Amino acid sequence: MAGTERASGRTALARAGFSDLGDADRLLTEVADTLGLARAAVLDGAEAAADPDAALASLARIARRDPAALGAAVRRVGSTLWLLLGASNGFADFYLRHPEELAFVPDASVTLPTADVLVAELRDAVGADADGFAADGDEAAWVALRIRYRRLLARIAVVDLSASDAVEVLPAVAATLADAAGAALEASLCVARTRVAGAAGTGLFPREQVEATRLAVIGMGKAGARELNYVSDVDVIFVGGGTEELTSEIGESRVIDIATRLAVQTMRGISGMEIEPPLWEVDANLRPEGKQGALVRSLDSHLAYFDRWAKSWEFQALLKARPLAGDRILGAEYVEALQPKVWTSAARENFVDSVQRMRERVTEFIPPDEVAYQLKLGPGGIRDIEFTVQLLQLVHGLADDRIRQRGTLDALEALVAEGYIGRADAAAFARDYRMLRVLEHRMQLRELRRTHLMPQTPEGLRVLARASRLASDGPGVWALWEAIKREVREIHVRLFYRPLLSAVAALPAEEQQLSTAQAHDRLAAIGFRDPAGALRHIGALTGGISRKASIQRHLMPIMIRWFADGVDPDYGLLAYRRISERLGETPWFLRMLRDSSGAAERLTHVLSGSRYIGELMEWIPESVAWLDSDDQLRPRSGVALQDEARAIQARHETIGDAMRAVRNLRRRELLRLAFGAILGTLTIEELAEGLTTVSEVTIQATLRAVRREVVPPEDAALDFSVIAMGRFGGGELGFGSDADVLYVYDANGLDPERAHELSRQLVAGLRTYSEDQRVPFDLDADLRPEGRNGPLVRSLDSYAEYYRRWSLSWEAQALLRARGVAGSVNLIRRFMAIADEVRYPAQVQVQDLREIKRIKARVENERLPQGVDRARHVKLGPGGLSDVEWLVQLIQHEHAHALPGLRTSSTLDALEAARAAGLVPDAAAARLAASWRLASRLRSANTLLSGQTSDVLPTDRAKLDGIGRLLEYPARSATLVEEEWLRTARRARRDFEKLFYG
Repeated sequence: MAGTERASGRTALARAGFSDLGDADRLLTEVADTLGLARAAVLDGAEAAADPDAALASLARIARRDPAALGAAVRRVGSTLWLLLGASNGFADFYLRHPEELAFVPDASVTLPTADVLVAELRDAVGADADGFAADGDEAAWVALRIRYRRLLARIAVVDLSASDAVEVLPAVAATLADAAGAALEASLCVARTRVAGAAGTGLFPREQVEATRLAVIGMGKAGARELNYVSDVDVIFVGGGTEELTSEIGESRVIDIATRLAVQTMRGISGMEIEPPLWEVDANLRPEGKQGALVRSLDSHLAYFDRWAKSWEFQALLKARPLAGDRILGAEYVEALQPKVWTSAARENFVDSVQRMRERVTEFIPPDEVAYQLKLGPGGIRDIEFTVQLLQLVHGLADDRIRQRGTLDALEALVAEGYIGRADAAAFARDYRMLRVLEHRMQLRELRRTHLMPQTPEGLRVLARASRLASDGPGVWALWEAIKREVREIHVRLFYRPLLSAVAALPAEEQQLSTAQAHDRLAAIGFRDPAGALRHIGALTGGISRKASIQRHLMPIMIRWFADGVDPDYGLLAYRRISERLGETPWFLRMLRDSSGAAERLTHVLSGSRYIGELMEWIPESVAWLDSDDQLRPRSGVALQDEARAIQARHETIGDAMRAVRNLRRRELLRLAFGAILGTLTIEELAEGLTTVSEVTIQATLRAVRREVVPPEDAALDFSVIAMGRFGGGELGFGSDADVLYVYDANGLDPERAHELSRQLVAGLRTYSEDQRVPFDLDADLRPEGRNGPLVRSLDSYAEYYRRWSLSWEAQALLRARGVAGSVNLIRRFMAIADEVRYPAQVQVQDLREIKRIKARVENERLPQGVDRARHVKLGPGGLSDVEWLVQLIQHEHAHALPGLRTSSTLDALEAARAAGLVPDAAAARLAASWRLASRLRSANTLLSGQTSDVLPTDRAKLDGIGRLLEYPARSATLVEEEWLRTARRARRDFEKLFYG
């Protein structure tokens, strides 16, 4: 029978969560026998204990010391004892030292004490009178203070541990812990006054002088923010002073001496070694000059220090300052005097960088073997949240007093309410912060010791999971910790290192808040030509009380600065307003600009630098999202674009609908390439390749759609192809370039007349459906045989016959850049075989070379627009694109038959092949390539700037400066751009004349 009872008892122990059932069974019997209670009565409530084995061991130790006190407590609040001792060996040690304190263990219905109750209790513990002097000044007073403090701490812990949701009560618990710390400092100061005034043989000053001395204890950090831990350093700053009578009687120096003695004794009462262990460390190292500085300063001395010598981190520390104990009036004066300095500190040079670096240093000093366990200081820990919130407050708090909050959670609420942080990020930060703090509290309760390291044993994690009730077991609480770390770190890195923070912090204070008249003058001063119009746009963007308007108000000061740094700030702001209105209530737009690593600055750069981009973005406003990703700014591959174009055509039944979608695809990809060109992420070669690919895909998709409409199934044998010519054939398109093409067909068994008619309809359809009024796309067939006088489309046999019998030298030259891009692959191969015979002849007639040179001279004389300065024409002018291309083509025509390396449609590849073959000197090749590249860049930049195609370098200095800015020259570089082009072109022209004309 006894064995059955023992087995049943062990089953109950297992259900209650005990691990060592044998030892638990033995101890439970011992406690029950010692207290004269039934085992079940002792065990009642054990299932709520985080570590029932440790709790039972503690009960056994206390029972051996004072069975009467423990028996009474078990009968009265047994469940609470299990809860408290199961979570805290530290409280078990306390009750073992002072079993009489068991009489004050509250039941689970107790509430958190108020700040007034805490102060009254601790003053009562030291017998403080109305003047703030303790009844005794000996060590016994400090012991009494510490015992009463721990009695009150147990009450707070019971409320915390009994709560159904520890995360929910965390803010109230942390605030009460801060209030308890303040009350303890207040009571310790009472003891200090008695000691300094003559009690216990340590007095140095008369009581009336001590009474007239003012000492304010300023709470910093978590104590100041009312978000303290169970066992944490309490950061303080001491401010001393005295009544006017005392100061005039003994002098300020003597007053500060008294205040310093009071501060020393106050700290000793909390942290000094006595019979009862210290409560926590009182840390005064945040004072001016740190450990090297005076412990106590007057208010004027504090102000002088912060005016002249304080570092950025010291202002950050003041963010949470509040009077904690001592002279509340002096403490309030200190906070009131220094708070304005806190909110102007972000304007200090490199403030944001210094705060970011300080956070990094904190992480660097963590021992490597502790990084994975550091709940507070490690990556993804409490400090990541606190530093992020504080930096956002300090940067934006100068202009917005609504976010000037001490507490982390209160600050988060204010930041999200005013639009400085997204709702999702704020909710995640708040949730994660509360859970991290709950884990921190449970870890510190365990031994009532300061710790921030997650348990490193399975048993420690199991106990933490039960104590926090955030997970069901040890692996679960570790998985939760890892998930929180990842989420916190991701948000921290994204927000803490926002370029927008540094930019806003660098704004002069006067620019963050301006009257209308001041704003008008300021806009004019920084470069807006129409400040009144700019003010209207700003008003439209920021007016109202919506969250969207609130975020725009935060963004606008720095974005205005960035617009002003651009080429055309007026147009940039106008385009930004239009895009904002097009996106309307889209939630991601403003959130991305605020939180991104650089999207806002990139947006102002592209809009103020390019009308081409601004006009396209009005129709594709969602493209703003690309600015947040370098990958999105890279050209898409031809295969990816082809797949998308085919999918588009599969989804649309009519050719009109399909081609509208293809045109949108083309516009979108042109905009992507324009972004890359403006932002400097693409070279001129990558840009040309991307533009060429977009044109090829557009023609291929258009031909597929038109053929489906024009060519019936019975005529499907018809072969039709498009041949790229000129810069299109060379893969060297720029913004605004025409697409030079030839059209060729092969009847392939069809009636010749029928084949020609179908081919003519295909060409007509290609030209019609490829038209784009918004971003023109001209298929130019002027390089066909006989030029504009010849038929638009020919059969392959017609081309072969023409080139064999009648082709002119310029037509052979034009074929040097021929390249098939759409239609029948077999037909393209056959056409290129014919072209090779014409453009790479085995024998070149001297008169053909002379004819090419004659035509080049004629082009220079006749094709240049009237009134245009020849030197400024980057295509046809001296040293321009035409010079380099004609020279390369002449060399290809003459030598490509013998030198296969010259058989390429690319100008630069052919020039390199000519250099390698010794046909062009190395230095000349370098100068010619440099001129060609610069001309190509200038041509595209001119189009991007104005939105209109032009081959002429503008004479307008503002436009020329704008082109320079797009090419990454410094501001006001119009003359530099002009001189570089003229110099580069002049050198290339000399090489051209020598090599081309001989």
